[in-house]
Formats: sequence, structure tokens, C-alpha cells
Amino acid sequence: MKVKRIVANINTKEITAAKCFYQDVLGLDLMMDHGWIRTYGSNEEMSIQISFASQGGSETPTPDLSIEVDDVDAALEGMKGAGFPVEYGLVDEPWGVRRFYVRDPFGKLINILAHKH
Repeated sequence: MKVKRIVANINTKEITAAKCFYQDVLGLDLMMDHGWIRTYGSNEEMSIQISFASQGGSETPTPDLSIEVDDVDAALEGMKGAGFPVEYGLVDEPWGVRRFYVRDPFGKLINILAHKH
């Protein structure tokens, strides 16, 4: 047996609110829409990971989701431009990532990051 996919499910009555944050700013595709559930994602091959943490690093709160992007500076500008509140960063962390925290439309704390090369 092998895990093929991990899906994060966020409970909300306002599923349409996800579009601006996850599709318009982050560029994810609408993969499925059954009215009561919308799934955003990408057909690109990605690593499967699930983390368990006592904090978010650098004494920050543990984020609900971490999303790795190819251009964290552009992601930050997109989030600011769309009016999403940035709560931490932009910071170059000692473990080799550049990141910021932002709240999505559902109040979830999202860690947006890129690995520094």
C-alpha cells in the first residue's frame, strides 16, 4: 500500500471565498466543483508531506497549511494587492526558506514559502 494523495479539507459555508486566495492569487486550478465542495490544485507532480509541529519555527504560531511557491516575493505582492492580512514576514529563516504568514478567507494561517538556493 502506498499513499497517493493528501487533501486538506477546510470546513466553511462560504466555499466561493476560496477562489480569490487560492485560484486568483496563488494560481491553483479549480479541479472539482460539486457545489458543496470545490477542490483547487495542480496536475503537476508534487511531494506528499504532512507535518506535526509544536510551533511554526522562529517562535511563530504553527500554520494550518504550508504552501511552497516558486516566487515568494511575487506571492507576497499578490496577497497584499488582494487585501489579505500578512501576519509574519517576509523573512529569510536560518533553515533555508524565505517565507511569510497570511490569513486566508477562512481565518486559516497559511505559511507561504520558497526554498533559498
